[in-house]
Amino acid sequence: MMLMAKSGSSKGAPSRAPNRKADSGEVMKKLENLGVDMLHEIDDEQTPSFTTALRSKGNVLFDEGVGCLRLGDKVEQRKFVNVGQARKFMQTVAIANKCKKFLREDAHTSIRGLFYQLKFSLGEDLDEELFSEQSESNPLIEDLEVAIDVKREDLNLNTDRKGVVAGPLTLRDRFGGDETLIDCTKQGRSGWMIPSDVDNGMAIEELDADFVLVVEKDAMWQRLNEDKFWKKENCVLITPKGQASRGCRRLISRLAAKKLPVIVFTDCDAWGWYIYWAIKTGSMNLAYLATDIATPQAKFVGVTMQDIKDYDFLAKLTIKAKEVDIKRAEEMLGYEWINRHPMWVEELKTVLKTKKKIEQDALQGPSLSFVGEYLREKIEKKKFLP
Repeated sequence: MMLMAKSGSSKGAPSRAPNRKADSGEVMKKLENLGVDMLHEIDDEQTPSFTTALRSKGNVLFDEGVGCLRLGDKVEQRKFVNVGQARKFMQTVAIANKCKKFLREDAHTSIRGLFYQLKFSLGEDLDEELFSEQSESNPLIEDLEVAIDVKREDLNLNTDRKGVVAGPLTLRDRFGGDETLIDCTKQGRSGWMIPSDVDNGMAIEELDADFVLVVEKDAMWQRLNEDKFWKKENCVLITPKGQASRGCRRLISRLAAKKLPVIVFTDCDAWGWYIYWAIKTGSMNLAYLATDIATPQAKFVGVTMQDIKDYDFLAKLTIKAKEVDIKRAEEMLGYEWINRHPMWVEELKTVLKTKKKIEQDALQGPSLSFVGEYLREKIEKKKFLP
């Protein structure tokens, strides 16, 4: 149906194999080595330190060879004796120590659960907590991921499930000592909820689809699921329910690795389009994971500003773009991985000029089933944006 992008590698990209199942012993060894290195620094009468890649916007690069974002070579170092860095240093060590405990016990928790595990006083005589807010611990988990080249799921840390699947896909889930076959053609109206970890203990058993369709909104996914769009078109139907979670993006990437074309369907506004680009190239805040969770070969089917001209009824169903929509469109025009595509530049400039947007729900205007006709026509004619 579509030409697939060639895979490749690039200097500076993470070395982790995209489909590798984490070995808990290997991850524990990395955590231990982190502590051993600090002890060696103390033995050498140096201050213990923690070094990780700098995860700021200025250290995010677009890797043309791979087709996704990645971190550059800049690093930051935290030292225990530095007054401004001591607290973060101590917090990071506490997180690493607790994650090692989870691995040793073969127990999982959420990143919220980790926060509460560590939200304790530093001592009976000290009115000071190790963590006051979860906003302190979350970025330090990410720093640890980058520093030892693992994913938080490899540290037995999970987040809320987000995203739903239906279609000709069967998964084998090994978890908690049990093994379960999940047939995504038999999940009824609700579909299969995507967990945050789709690698460890999760295998694609059977896959008999022609493509993957990613639908931004859950309500639209339900409409297509009720019409059995996935059965009629032999596709895997996924909704990230807004911005795609790491687990959802990882599953999409794994399906793309099986040589399935990935087609994305969102609202016609800068926010919907950014959901597409986060799936395609990764996002700046998760640039360190992009080779695992990005799908550079993804294509965009709609909704587009051109659709207003191609489908007369849509002209009456546009919505006035808000200031925040305009600002987001302007930001996207500044991203080199987007403005390199003339068709996307034209779309974004049209939004800025007309100050209009269209929700994918508007395609239900003529009839509830029209959205299926719209998708079928555009996919068959390969009317995609890159």
